[in-house]
Formats: sequence, C-alpha cells, structure tokens
Amino acid sequence: MAYQKKPGIDIVGKTLDALYRHNPDALFVMSLMHQYEERGSLSKKQLQGLHQRALQSKIIPQNWLGTLEAIILKMPTRYKPVEPVVKTPVYEKDETTGRMIDAILARYPQHKRVLFLQSKYLANSLDKKEAAEIKKFLLLPGVVYDPGAADQ
Repeated sequence: MAYQKKPGIDIVGKTLDALYRHNPDALFVMSLMHQYEERGSLSKKQLQGLHQRALQSKIIPQNWLGTLEAIILKMPTRYKPVEPVVKTPVYEKDETTGRMIDAILARYPQHKRVLFLQSKYLANSLDKKEAAEIKKFLLLPGVVYDPGAADQ
C-alpha cells in the first residue's frame, strides 16, 4: 500500500524524478525512490545522500537544493548514546585456585595433570570444569591446603 502524500509541492519527489531521468541506472536513486513511494518519507541520512547526489548532478535547480537543505536542517538529529568504556579484564584470575595448585604441587611437584592445569591457569584459560578438577586433587593424601591462611 502506497503512502498518501500531502497535497502541495513535493521537492523530494521532484528531485528523485529528475535524478532518475538524468541517470536511470543509478541504484541509489532507484532505492530511494522505491522507499519514498512505499513509506512517503526518507530519513535524514538518506536525504543528505540525495542532496549530495543532486549537488553533483548539476541539473537540479538551486531553489530545489535550498528547499531540500531546509528540509534536512528541520529534521531532528538522532544521537546514539555513547556507552562508557570500562576497562575490566576479560578474565580475572581466581587467587584461591592458584593457592590450591601451589598446595598440591608442594606435595607432588611432578604431578603432570596439575602442572598442565597450572600452565592453563597462568595463561588465563582455565575453565570451570578444570577448576573443579583441582578441588578433587586436594583430597590426595598429604596435600595441606588452608583456605583461610592466605586471607590473613
């Protein structure tokens, strides 16, 4: 369903028609014409693009360009809110996990799986499953880990 335009002089429509007659192969003008016929209006950015095309073509009368520019200036400018940039690390090391690894390696310094998990911990690529696996190694005989000792 096409949009019913207001009666009167339609500078945007006339400008689009003139640009289309000047260069019928221009895809940008064709897409603007299609949208203008469907919706009955163009966005501010689209009108600015149309104005630039009209300035370049040299066939559009100056009074049409002035009217088109006035229409653009009358439209509101929409600003996207700028989100504050918060510089937080993507991955934050869990100090208790590091202390658990140290406690296990104090008793079993050559434990290959714990050494592997320590390397992943130091590279900030330790996931939750592997962190849970470290807790299982605390149950090994001889491993002494006091969770409250490091907090003091």
